[in-house]
Amino acid sequence: MRYDTVILDLDGTITESAPGIMRSAAYALEKMGRPVPGEDVLRRFVGPPLVDSFIRYCGLTEAEAMEAIEIYRERHTVLGWKEARVYTGIAPMLIALKRAGAYIALASSKPLPLCKETLAYFGLLPLFDRLSAPPYSATKADKEQLILDALPARFEHACMIGDRRFDMDGARRSGVTAIGAGYGYGSEEELLVSGAQVYCPDVASLADHLLEGLPRMPGFFLSLEGSDGCGKSTQAALLRQFLEDAGYPVTYSREPGGCPISERIRDIILDVRSEGMSDECEALLYAASRAQHVHEVILPALRRGDVMLCDRFVDSSIAYQGVGRGLGDWVWEINRRAAENNMPNLTLFFDLNPDEAIRRRLNAAAADRLESEGDRFMRVVYDAFIGICEKHPDRIVRVDASGNIEQIRDRVRQIVVNRLTAVAKAV
Repeated sequence: MRYDTVILDLDGTITESAPGIMRSAAYALEKMGRPVPGEDVLRRFVGPPLVDSFIRYCGLTEAEAMEAIEIYRERHTVLGWKEARVYTGIAPMLIALKRAGAYIALASSKPLPLCKETLAYFGLLPLFDRLSAPPYSATKADKEQLILDALPARFEHACMIGDRRFDMDGARRSGVTAIGAGYGYGSEEELLVSGAQVYCPDVASLADHLLEGLPRMPGFFLSLEGSDGCGKSTQAALLRQFLEDAGYPVTYSREPGGCPISERIRDIILDVRSEGMSDECEALLYAASRAQHVHEVILPALRRGDVMLCDRFVDSSIAYQGVGRGLGDWVWEINRRAAENNMPNLTLFFDLNPDEAIRRRLNAAAADRLESEGDRFMRVVYDAFIGICEKHPDRIVRVDASGNIEQIRDRVRQIVVNRLTAVAKAV
């Protein structure tokens, strides 16, 4: 391993946090009745201590700057920090480092409670061995001291990754390798002049440098299942956005469908004009659609190391055709081959009382061919899903799909974050 100890800054290195910081700084200046500078100036607030930025860029005295910080926090601690997103590729890079046995720490001039809350919100906190950051009461933070505090008692090769001159200078003074994150908020010139020994223009080149010779995070296959009307597709869209914001490369797809050939098959299966289709034909069409989807979308995504998020997979065929249509184990056999023996790492089953699911389905838009089946069929399918969950407890997690969208969203996020960060321990 090139570095057994990896220390990172937060803003501009892990998170693309400019929007929340800039809006919160503008909020403070407006509330104080002071002129609000343009975006080019506000962007310079990302990285340095706030007190320095308010003094340097807005002409405030130290006392006025302290007042501005208090007002800034009114907005930023409630809303601003949530306007950040993790740079794509950071999460799998950290997981790969952790799998290789690296010590990972944070050294940030942002207040410690906010650092902890931000990393927890995006599901990254379990990957960090130590957080080094000042308390809310601190007016300034010395980067050298933060880095020294972040280091473990024993190490061989350590690096500090940051996007501003304060990070590079602190790394140099603390005796660790300074790596400039060129994708952040500092220029290449700023980073090199201030002591960057390695310059990485994007997250991909940073990962290449840190993980040279080490295995990357493997692709993670995540499927979502449930009876029609359970709210699964709504949650799939929310989960996709969260994973992208949390720094994971995501491929999102659906079944039947997901690629041109499979979408054409989907049209045939679900078209109400296909009334009279035999149960065997239906099952074979689903398997054919899946075979192309696995070949064209799912396997390439997993080879790239993406989180492959799929709305329905083999479990739906088992429930709808294997049990609902009474075709039995034959459905599993044709789909095992269609899926090329690839089953999800994690399946979320959205568990909703079948009567409630039926009510929602009846209130929705015009039903497709399968959704037009009777209530008895849908109850049989629900019971089939419950049986599948009981048969595969390690892979399938039942999600309580009652309650409002936000409550279900939070349940889903916690389950997924726990499974993804557990990958870091699966060496």
